[in-house]
Amino acid sequence: MVQTKFTKEESETIYRVIHARRDMRHFSGGEVSDASLMRILEAAHAAPSVGYMQPWRFVRITKNELRESLITLVETEKDKTADQMDERKAEFMRLKIEGIRDCAELIAVVLAPDDGTVFGRRTMPEEMALCSVSCAIENMWLSARSENLGMGWVSFFEPADVAALLHCPEGAKPIALLCLGPVKEFYDKPMLEQEGWRQRADMNDVLAEDYYPK
Repeated sequence: MVQTKFTKEESETIYRVIHARRDMRHFSGGEVSDASLMRILEAAHAAPSVGYMQPWRFVRITKNELRESLITLVETEKDKTADQMDERKAEFMRLKIEGIRDCAELIAVVLAPDDGTVFGRRTMPEEMALCSVSCAIENMWLSARSENLGMGWVSFFEPADVAALLHCPEGAKPIALLCLGPVKEFYDKPMLEQEGWRQRADMNDVLAEDYYPK
């Protein structure tokens, strides 16, 4: 039976995990136990989804040559992104954007081909599918952090190129390469905030009552 009530200490733990979660780019090699990996993936599969469509698919990357091919795609996209950075290009190029080479596990998350679900997504079909997959990824992030493992979301790639490498069926769209594994330490703050790239918005700027915040 699912536990229906949590103690105050248990509630405090989940909030602590949420605020301790970081998008990690620095990994220390090592390994992720099969038990931990399965718990993390089961947490992802337990995510909510619009119309209970469960549009996520997970691909564990185990071949070194495939990992290297994905690294090439990511580096190509980083260069293309830098070309649109104007005055922040040099600053951007100094940032570490991924940890694909060093992470213990690499998981590709793919949006499955549309199964025609209308329930809850008639007006926003792709958006609700993407939101559902994002919920699964967040579950992975929080469960990984609770296992004292780092996780980083890499989005620097052309989806069609990754789909071809992974032999995805028509209509499937890779949306994340997730680096997972042990880290020497977690960042005190989100890395982009720590590096001065951007700061967290004040709650007063994102919260409003009745109408869109001004």
